[in-house]
Amino acid sequence: MSVETDSDADVELDELTSLGRELGEAIRDLEEYRVFEEKSEAVEADDEAQEKIQAFEQQRQEFMLARQTGEASQEDMTELQRAQQELHEIPVMAEFLRAREELVERLEEVNRAISDPLEVDFGKEAGGCCQDE
Repeated sequence: MSVETDSDADVELDELTSLGRELGEAIRDLEEYRVFEEKSEAVEADDEAQEKIQAFEQQRQEFMLARQTGEASQEDMTELQRAQQELHEIPVMAEFLRAREELVERLEEVNRAISDPLEVDFGKEAGGCCQDE
């Protein structure tokens, strides 16, 4: 019979922490992550994109407030969707969104690799408590 001591648990935790750090570094080194970072920086540096992002965020906040007070209309929703579409059509933003989608797909693969042996969706369940099905 084997008895696990606190020092054994500490060693296991250290090993898991080290593996987690290696995983983070490996993700950082992915081509998809590098492209995502590059496209994110391009959006941040693009004046037109920044202006449209700020205008969209302002419009979205106003819509959310109107919705909370029951004053939002279908026309308001349509206008907000149109503004979002215009924002997404800016070439630098479209490239960023594509890069983000590719990174998310790759990270979902990693999530499945972690989740399969645990028989739990690590990305959804491991961080939460008492989730409804």
